[in-house]
Amino acid sequence: MPENIEKFLNRVAEAAEKSALVKMTLSKPADKRDDLRNVYVKPVLIKEKRLFAFTYHYERRDEVKNYDAAQMLGTLREMLPSRFQNAVLFTVSEDVTLLVSSKGKATIQTKQVQENREQNLEHDKQKNRLINPANPWWYQLGLTTREGKITADMQHKFKQIYKYAEIVESLIKPMKFNGTVHIADMGAGKGYLTFALHELLTQRLQMEVDIKGVEIRPDLVLKINEIIKADGLKGLEFVESSIEAYHPEKLDVLIALHACNTATDDAIASGIKAGAELIVCAPCCHKQIRQEMERSGRFDAITRYGIFLERQAVMITDTIRALILEYFGYKTQVMEFIEMEHTPKNVLLVGRKTSKNAKDPKIAQQIADLKARYGIESHYLETALGLKF
Repeated sequence: MPENIEKFLNRVAEAAEKSALVKMTLSKPADKRDDLRNVYVKPVLIKEKRLFAFTYHYERRDEVKNYDAAQMLGTLREMLPSRFQNAVLFTVSEDVTLLVSSKGKATIQTKQVQENREQNLEHDKQKNRLINPANPWWYQLGLTTREGKITADMQHKFKQIYKYAEIVESLIKPMKFNGTVHIADMGAGKGYLTFALHELLTQRLQMEVDIKGVEIRPDLVLKINEIIKADGLKGLEFVESSIEAYHPEKLDVLIALHACNTATDDAIASGIKAGAELIVCAPCCHKQIRQEMERSGRFDAITRYGIFLERQAVMITDTIRALILEYFGYKTQVMEFIEMEHTPKNVLLVGRKTSKNAKDPKIAQQIADLKARYGIESHYLETALGLKF
């Protein structure tokens, strides 16, 4: 490596060590056909750790990666001068410019600055976005154009995805995990929410994750895994399996959104058995309880009407699910997932594992009383857990 490039890297290392590095830019691609146009570097403070955020500006998208000082220098060594021929280091006291000619000759220019400069360790505005539609996977999933613009027919879907990201961030951010967070997204479907979860946790919350999207349709699993591989996304994989048959060795967070029929109950049972710290479900399908209520013939002034019977079956199904979670020591919460004009399935059931003793007989009695009142022989979640209240 040319001597002046080594000198430049030494200046960068010194500025980083002395907390004097304000920002840095890499420009003038060595290969004009390179899709990566420039790189912007700035120091950031994440979880009380000083890192360096690299914003990679591609032709139609941006990517942000955070490195420690050693990784930063290693990355600069790989890029100078093989990918970029110009670099400018801005410190609190001077500007240091590296210029590499087409023949490989490197020169350094130094300029003292008069103004008072300070480091800004806050995240860039782009980092504060929960979901960035410019990321390539959103185009590959069919939600945006190549330029990162959300298509007209996907506006409602992206709104739902963003709302989901807001809720999940509020649930996960206060929690304490040790090391890699193991997550299963049951019935992941086309992957919209699974990719949103990965983007949120890795790019915004800077978490190490192992996310498995569980999906029974092999064509979807193959397609999504190809997108994951093409975009180099780490800690994300789709697995071909039914919800009932999927039994992860380690599980910290279980998510099941609109899993059909009794698959919601299979997912909740899987999370309980694995001791997941957080269970998040948007319950779907309440036919099993409605059929039980109809068979019993125990109609009251409300349930004698079909439409009200349906709504009552929904409430009873999800209430028993919440109570069973509480029976196993989870603190439950029911909230609105998304506005009614976008989907009628707008309830989100959340269970956070607590330290309190499980299997409270008072909760068991509440479940038994509710079943007896409406002539319910058994809730499917009981069966999935091998219980009988």
